[in-house]
Amino acid sequence: MVPICDRAFSRLLEQWRALERGTSMVKLKWFDNLHQSGFNSNDDVIANDSNGKSIHQMPTNVNSTNIVWHKCSIEKMDRQELLQQKGCVIWITGLSGSGKSTLACALSRGLHARGKLTYILDGDNVRHGLNRDLSFKAEDRAENIRRIGEVAKLFADAGVICIASLISPYRMDRDACRALLPEGDFMEVFMDVPLQVCEARDPKGLYKLARAGKIKGFTGIDDPYEPPLNSEIVLQQKEGVCASPSDLAETVISYLEEKGYLKA
Repeated sequence: MVPICDRAFSRLLEQWRALERGTSMVKLKWFDNLHQSGFNSNDDVIANDSNGKSIHQMPTNVNSTNIVWHKCSIEKMDRQELLQQKGCVIWITGLSGSGKSTLACALSRGLHARGKLTYILDGDNVRHGLNRDLSFKAEDRAENIRRIGEVAKLFADAGVICIASLISPYRMDRDACRALLPEGDFMEVFMDVPLQVCEARDPKGLYKLARAGKIKGFTGIDDPYEPPLNSEIVLQQKEGVCASPSDLAETVISYLEEKGYLKA
């Protein structure tokens, strides 16, 4: 006697073969019906479009509940041992023009020279790809931070020292990213540079555009920046003089060494 599940699969296979002469979009519809019937899969559906080209149909169950975390025998500790460092996130926040990206690059160079693996998630760079669909509205800015926080978490889990460099103006969003990681693995670096200094620098000409009303919702001008309350590191001018990027980077590196992140 053929088991019920085998008979059901045989019927489905017969239906699929019957569609072989049909259009490809009908096949996709068939897969949709199959999914709704209870034959769920979290894999992409691969089929052909009307031109015969292979296409991927992403799962439609965005808020999935029928998923399980797949655990691997190689874990964060193993990756850290391989890299001889501890994965973490260094979150650099501050106004536009405060020197976040410059510090991120100097920090990456300094750690690379010590044989440490880093990756920079720069606010502008990420908007060229992963977050290209997001605007600068409040809700999109929050989603921008959320996505970067999740990616940074993955890098840290891979054993990489992830350097996130972006304005991230809202305290609640930064705190939400901190909550994604184990205690101590999220280090907030506040570029505490006064607005007038950032505006005088204006490397991208954005403050000028914001003052002219050509950019709306610009942080520091007509949208607030909420400074951190308990950053691990605060970098400020001393007597009106800014330290060099390499000196600022050394401050962060010293903190990492002190906390044991530059060894497994």
